Amino acid sequence: MTSQTALFRHPVSRESDQYKVRCVLMRGGTSKGPFFLDEDLPPPGAERDLLLLRVMGALEPRRIDGIGGIDSLTNKVAIISRSSREGVDVDYLFGQICVHKNTIDYSVNCGNMLSAVGPFAVDSGLVQPGEDITRVRIFNVNTGKRIDEQVVTLNGKASYQGDARIDGVHGSAAPVLVEFLDVEGSKTGALLPTGRAIDIVDGVRISCVDAAVPMAIVLASDLGISGHESAEALNANTVLCARVEELRCKAGALMGLGDVSRLEMPKLTLVAAPRQGGVITGRYFMPYTCHTSFAVTGAVCLGAACLIPGTVTNDLLRDVGGAPSGGDLSIEHPAGLIHVKVKMRSGSAGQLHVASAALVRTARRLFAGEVYLPVEALSELSSSATSLLTSPKDLPCSAETY
Repeated sequence: MTSQTALFRHPVSRESDQYKVRCVLMRGGTSKGPFFLDEDLPPPGAERDLLLLRVMGALEPRRIDGIGGIDSLTNKVAIISRSSREGVDVDYLFGQICVHKNTIDYSVNCGNMLSAVGPFAVDSGLVQPGEDITRVRIFNVNTGKRIDEQVVTLNGKASYQGDARIDGVHGSAAPVLVEFLDVEGSKTGALLPTGRAIDIVDGVRISCVDAAVPMAIVLASDLGISGHESAEALNANTVLCARVEELRCKAGALMGLGDVSRLEMPKLTLVAAPRQGGVITGRYFMPYTCHTSFAVTGAVCLGAACLIPGTVTNDLLRDVGGAPSGGDLSIEHPAGLIHVKVKMRSGSAGQLHVASAALVRTARRLFAGEVYLPVEALSELSSSATSLLTSPKDLPCSAETY
């Protein structure tokens, strides 16, 4: 068995019979989780992942002995460091805790947690604050893509009080403008990974699009539902969920991602005509169950898909009045609306490309201090470190947790 002290020999400090690590709990959009400075953690690998899993309480279904939540939206971590890349301020690595399987998935970005990166960077002294607005240039390590944020600042710190509201979060807060500058081919290298706007999979029309996140898009009606059901109703429909997962895996293979049965990507989104003032209705699977609202990266991808001729979404919009001018799109989701502005540009041979995509999110600093993990409890994890954490990017999240 690996010794306890060898597991956590890096900057993590020991106090009595517990280890402690600096930590800031942040809400980003409709998600929340702890933010860590990379310098405060062991290097990437099993040692770091075991620390994060124990901090989050990932061994327990209700996370009683950790700071994680009971669903995927509250089981996320962000690791931030000052960037050495030209024209970039900070690097951001996102990790999705896959509870019950005791793993972490680093395969995709989280746009909601991303919205808290700028404020965290300002408050941590990683970025020189401006007088009123501070621009934070972010590199997402998961996807290798660049994002800029505009953060409201006051007296050298991020300001969290304001009038911006987002559906799925109570109250109002200062706006954070999140602009994706490089979104195409986040994992596949192409906006349309199959080279087609529509593919037929098991008799179902699917649009495979990769902008900020790879996504398979299907008309809800093609799966026998309206697309306006609640997340709870969809998650209770086990036959539907099984069909969604089957289509997702086959779409992933078509997109060149190989066997995705053990990965979170691609995501699958069911779409329908709007009813509540939006442009389109979406139900976003994460992938094993339906999101209670909508992912930021998912909104970027769905927004781009709406503007690409011949896709499932573009055809649907044409049937209900056409895509909006200027690329301003409002997506209806189970908790309300999410707004995204997508700018397209023409490339060679008249092909469309995504120039940029922007959303307004809010974030809030919830607490800052030190998080503790017991020395004695680490022995429970150390014996399984090699088998559990040999390749985090390939480890699956449990269907029970999504």
